[in-house]
Amino acid sequence: MSLNDPRWGRNPDDDRKAQEGRRPGEGPPDLDQLWRDFNARLNRMFGNRGNGGGDNGAPGRGDMRGASVTFGVVAVIVGLIWLASGAFIVQEGQTGVVTTFGKLSHTTTPGFNWRWPYPFQAHETVNVSQIRTAEIGYRANVRNKQPQEALMLTDDENIIDIQFAVQYTLKDPVSWLYNNRDQDDTVRQVAETAIREVVGKNKMDFVLYEGREKVAVDVHQMMQKMVDRYALGALITNVTMQAVQPPEQVQSAFDDAVRAGQDRARARNEGEAYANQVIPQARGQAFRLQQDAEAYRSMVVENATGNASRFNQVVAAYGKAPGVTRDRMYIDTMQQIFTNTTKVMVDTRNNNGMIYLPLDKLLAQSAVNDAAVGGKSGPVQMQQPQQPTPEVTQAMDSARQRDERSRDSSRDRESR
Repeated sequence: MSLNDPRWGRNPDDDRKAQEGRRPGEGPPDLDQLWRDFNARLNRMFGNRGNGGGDNGAPGRGDMRGASVTFGVVAVIVGLIWLASGAFIVQEGQTGVVTTFGKLSHTTTPGFNWRWPYPFQAHETVNVSQIRTAEIGYRANVRNKQPQEALMLTDDENIIDIQFAVQYTLKDPVSWLYNNRDQDDTVRQVAETAIREVVGKNKMDFVLYEGREKVAVDVHQMMQKMVDRYALGALITNVTMQAVQPPEQVQSAFDDAVRAGQDRARARNEGEAYANQVIPQARGQAFRLQQDAEAYRSMVVENATGNASRFNQVVAAYGKAPGVTRDRMYIDTMQQIFTNTTKVMVDTRNNNGMIYLPLDKLLAQSAVNDAAVGGKSGPVQMQQPQQPTPEVTQAMDSARQRDERSRDSSRDRESR
């Protein structure tokens, strides 16, 4: 056999058997033949193996039985697949809602669940743990503003630009699915309504500065009340103010006003600081002066009280012994005068005109002599007093005469 022969490598017996089983002018087996072969195999598999001789006598009846068995098997397989289509899995943090002919039936917990397949029942999975966000006044970025949502009117008739975000979760998936349409858009509209009402009741400065947190709290409470009234099934968790500012058209003028307000506040703070520094000092000085005045008043009063008491005692003593009291007062007065003045001792009784040095000078001279002796510098010679001049002698005589006249007058008063 040549290598170019098309029968090279084929078994001649197989070619002969194929030619014997094929009728003249017939091509490959058609679909009817394949179907009959398939039915025959199923009949042999499901109990028709012992009735093979009977099938040879009635080939049409065997084909009908094979077709019925095949349809039953296919129906069972289709039924199993249909029942299996009712199985579904609910992830953690989600809730399954099952409906029967479009009406709510029950809810399922996370895990493997089964329901009747379509068209009897259907299910929908709702994520109740997801934190959803509604953006008011912007989309995805604060720079991407939505003026129709952001511009609002305050109580003092000023326009303000607000962008804020609302975060919420689902607390009732059934209400979320069946009580409202376009739930996310409803939450956004509720947020816009609440913020406009809160801003419309407050001044512009309050919303811009010290009242931002309060505005967010009020919007949060109002939104929750409206959502509950609508039975939306949502729980508002947080309201965050992203940007609160005047419109861009008046931003520069508003900045100037803000800087002027800051300068005024700074000047007021500096004045208060200076006042807090000066006022305590002035109060301290006033208190000190008051205390000094009180001390001086107490001293004067006590001195006056003491002098009055002393005068009363002197008066009482004078009434008992006027002469002795007068002499005592005279001696005390002269002692006080001579203690504070330089004294000159003159012997007028013996008509001796020699003037002695003052005693204090003599004491000072003796102290100098003692110091000189202690320092081995030799004693210091004392100078002899000089003779008094005629003017001094005349002055001494006149003083002696005045003294004698005063004594005589005092004796006359005592005698009377």
